[in-house]
Amino acid sequence: MGRRKVTVIGAGNVGATTAQRIAEAGLANVVLIDIVEGLPQGKGLDLAEAAPVVGHDARIVGTNDYADTAGSDIVVVTSGLARQPGMSRDDLLAKNAGIVRSVVTAAAAASPDAILIVVTNPLDAMCHVALDASGFPRERVLGMAGVLDSARFRTFIAEELGVSVEDTHAFVLGGHGDTMVPLARYSTVAGIPITELLPPERIQALSERTANGGAEVVALLKTGSAFYAPAAAVFEMVEAILLDRKRVLPCAVLLRGEYGNRDLFVGAPVVLGAAGMERVIEIPLTADEQAAFDRSAGSVRELVDKLASLV
Repeated sequence: MGRRKVTVIGAGNVGATTAQRIAEAGLANVVLIDIVEGLPQGKGLDLAEAAPVVGHDARIVGTNDYADTAGSDIVVVTSGLARQPGMSRDDLLAKNAGIVRSVVTAAAAASPDAILIVVTNPLDAMCHVALDASGFPRERVLGMAGVLDSARFRTFIAEELGVSVEDTHAFVLGGHGDTMVPLARYSTVAGIPITELLPPERIQALSERTANGGAEVVALLKTGSAFYAPAAAVFEMVEAILLDRKRVLPCAVLLRGEYGNRDLFVGAPVVLGAAGMERVIEIPLTADEQAAFDRSAGSVRELVDKLASLV
């Protein structure tokens, strides 16, 4: 059996950085595909020429042709318009839905057994588009949001307490947007809940900063949005699947009654392994946490309903 194959759709900052992380870890051969002629080829060649220095033998090719993506184990969807300052995630809805539908249709035809990881915003709604366009079961359509949101929360907790990020674990549920639900009670430093280490107002401030994490980066960059942390988060999911690690990671997944919601992509902790999403882990929520989760799910449902009216 040869090296595994991952296709990354969209050769922008998120896509190219994701391709770099996967290849440089020697995890899989990578196909970088984009609609723009020359862009994926140029970035693919540049990344390939770094291989002798970095010391890996993964192949990286850039292409505009989905035939080159055939037989991929995982397809990562990053294509779409990035958020600009002052633009809500919803503004992206119609434009990105069209892009995601067309690229997923082409990629799923070329790699019918692949696992899809959707990164394009608005994330939860784009997962619905990808599920519909691919016809794949829910186990093989996942959204990357929770890993990134948790990483942001972990960064802020570690900074606040002056501890290693490695010892911080954070729990973020719900939609990927301003209504996400960082769960302080389940967020820990070396197993100690942060509710034991920080006063409620500091936890609230860190939670709010986490929910606005993407917007904070967009406001600073002014032209474009975050890509280093999103690419790292995609890599963590790809590695869990390709190495069948059974990692417990928060992902956007189609709920079937878990957390009191049905037929809606919302962030929840799942076990990620070779089959994709192997199970959803359901944890008891307090009345307040459940209400926050339902609010978050409600805002996702609004987007999905809006999407249906656009079609």
